[in-house]
Amino acid sequence: MISSVHFLESLAGLPGSKDYVLTPLDDAGLLFTLRAGADGAPRLFMVQPGPYFAEYAPAIAGEALASLGLTSDDDRCAVLVIVTPGSEQAPTTANLLAPIVLNTETGDALQVILDGAPWPLRAPLVAA
Repeated sequence: MISSVHFLESLAGLPGSKDYVLTPLDDAGLLFTLRAGADGAPRLFMVQPGPYFAEYAPAIAGEALASLGLTSDDDRCAVLVIVTPGSEQAPTTANLLAPIVLNTETGDALQVILDGAPWPLRAPLVAA
């Protein structure tokens, strides 16, 4: 996976930031941080959803894929989901409703809002 990520559109809730650094946090390449700016803020956590949500298969619109130079069966396409760390009162959750679609060759990315999809905004993160 590449380390420099450029979002074609700002992430929801983070206007202005488009260039980030994606850093793996484990040897398996499942958990990542996404950081913007010289000071590394904001910092988001992301995971590859497959090991945690076996049934997760978001339908990414063709227009979104085309803007990233990808097709639906392209092996350069990676889907990541943003994770909100938990606490004693709340579990760690993943945003399955707005995945990040990444072209692993160019580093271009989009956050795609899956309108009308059955995926939750805050799915508890557990190993599948």
